[in-house]
Amino acid sequence: MRVDFYQLTRDPAELVLPLIARNTMTANERLLVVSDDAAQLARISDALWTRLPESFLAHGLAGGEHDTRQPILLSATPEPANGARFIALADGVWRESEGTTRAFLLFPPDRIDDARACWRMLGQREGVERKYWKQDGGKWREGP
Repeated sequence: MRVDFYQLTRDPAELVLPLIARNTMTANERLLVVSDDAAQLARISDALWTRLPESFLAHGLAGGEHDTRQPILLSATPEPANGARFIALADGVWRESEGTTRAFLLFPPDRIDDARACWRMLGQREGVERKYWKQDGGKWREGP
């Protein structure tokens, strides 16, 4: 599994997730976006429709009758009802998810200690590749 750590220093998760979602769709994968914050999920939903005018990022909120058909599913839990193998943890909280091959942990500066602990924990696991990304102006640069 690959885990990409995104330190959000300039843009909030709702502005970054449409880019991750577009790249996920380009890779012919499905995405599960997880956050405990319902208001954040609503902002992410709006951004998936409006952030990238050239892209149509179809998605749905978990709990609907068509969850299994959603290419991008927004949820409070890490259960991929849409069969996603990619998961984006939008609220900066690490969660395990069955069948995940790629995870995106987006965290603001006030969650850096949690992200560091997660980095160390995942470093103890066999078969986990970790990448760290930080914002440099308007671009993402691989860190440290």
